[in-house]
Amino acid sequence: MINFNGTLVSEEESKITTHNRGLNYGDAAFETLKYSGGKVLFWEDHYFRLMATMRIMRMEIPMRFTPEYLENQILELVSANGLNSESARIKLLVVRTADGLYKPENQDVEFYIWAKPLEKAYYEIKPDEYVVDLYKDYYIAPGLLSTLKSNNKLINVIGSIYAEEQGLSNCLLLNTNKMVIESLNSNLFLVFGNIVKTPPLSDGCLKGVMRKQIMDILDSMEDFELIEESVSPFELQKADEMFLTNVISGIIPVSQYRKKAYSKDLSKVLTEALNTKIRD
Repeated sequence: MINFNGTLVSEEESKITTHNRGLNYGDAAFETLKYSGGKVLFWEDHYFRLMATMRIMRMEIPMRFTPEYLENQILELVSANGLNSESARIKLLVVRTADGLYKPENQDVEFYIWAKPLEKAYYEIKPDEYVVDLYKDYYIAPGLLSTLKSNNKLINVIGSIYAEEQGLSNCLLLNTNKMVIESLNSNLFLVFGNIVKTPPLSDGCLKGVMRKQIMDILDSMEDFELIEESVSPFELQKADEMFLTNVISGIIPVSQYRKKAYSKDLSKVLTEALNTKIRD
């Protein structure tokens, strides 16, 4: 089952027409969420990011789009799919519905919600090797649009194909100033002794919900100093540790970048703190 604009229907019944603006122009915003322990994790942060994205994209926000309404729509879908006591990956997609070409005839929207089961309820550090390198075929232009969770993800798609072709676990993206900003699907953190560094939003990285959780945890840790500064590719081989973050996987320690190998020490500490946070 999926939720199409407030109605539960089978996937076969949900039809995307040739007029769909998300399909034709990438005129859509989305959130990827994790359901675990009977709740949508970090829902408030997801909700306000979605509302901010819709405003920036000049979509009309329906009066019914309250935090309670959208959360209930997600929970009803989770229940309909028999996932109440499971962990699930949720996608909430908002699409502008108007006819028109590049210029829509109005700003009305509709939404879709999908729910798929996940194996793990809590976050854990996987023992697998995780090797990354730079992706330099295309660059991200720094600016407000780059920080949004929109349907315009062509660089991420092509970069993911490139990573697979090269036998890499992931790739790191550069902005037009040749600064490292994030990976193909996660935010980036580097550890230098007791200093933890992450690229600023002004460099063009996604305004990640898990990025915010990790920054909040780091701010509460007296032994570490968190800074938001541009990251040069030359710094990657000087770091003691590199890890990536997203809502589905939590913290992903990078084991190797080119000839540089990294520890996982802080990643393990942060994962434990993150699991404590979501249990509260």
